[in-house]
Amino acid sequence: MEAVIFDLDGVLIDSEQVWDEVRQAFAAAHGGVWTATATRDMQGMSTPEWGAYLVSAVGVQMSAAEASAGVIAEMEKAYAAHLPVIPGAVEAVRAVAARYPVAIASSAPAVLIKVFLDVTGLPVPVAVSSEECAAGKPSPDVYLLAASRLGVSASACCAVEDSTNGLKAAMAAGMTVLAVPNPHFPPAAEVLEQVTVLSSIAELPDALGSPS
Repeated sequence: MEAVIFDLDGVLIDSEQVWDEVRQAFAAAHGGVWTATATRDMQGMSTPEWGAYLVSAVGVQMSAAEASAGVIAEMEKAYAAHLPVIPGAVEAVRAVAARYPVAIASSAPAVLIKVFLDVTGLPVPVAVSSEECAAGKPSPDVYLLAASRLGVSASACCAVEDSTNGLKAAMAAGMTVLAVPNPHFPPAAEVLEQVTVLSSIAELPDALGSPS
């Protein structure tokens, strides 16, 4: 293993519930009707994908670009009020970054990734949003791009994920995968069976060890 790539939402920020609440409120305010599968369907989608989903599947009465821009603006407000960093996450990333090159590969828009890095001051030289890719998770695109920018083969990377689609994306990229399951939206059991599971992000430095 030569590098470690982190997901953001659900791994470093306890934000999945925030995304869900903001999207539901936005949809309700703009003619949409939330469905039973909408929350899980959108986990891992890129910004253009979930913007289109809000219009086509939820019924938001505006363009996909307008929907995504509106939700992101509300997320920026939420983060300005409180950035819900997961306990132990900053310390874990710092400890890992002292041993390995690190990156973030996230479905979050670039502007929100930047907010996280600005607030925490973490030494993450590569941060990739699936906005830059043809497809969001479970496509491996964002992980492959992050590995490329680190200058490391995907097969030599370890990915840290929390959701079903994120885990699938990292596995499809050919990476070693560690799961820190999201307690609010647990990943599918059949996917967890294929990866190494940690109970918290604080366990990550010890689980990785040091480079040989």
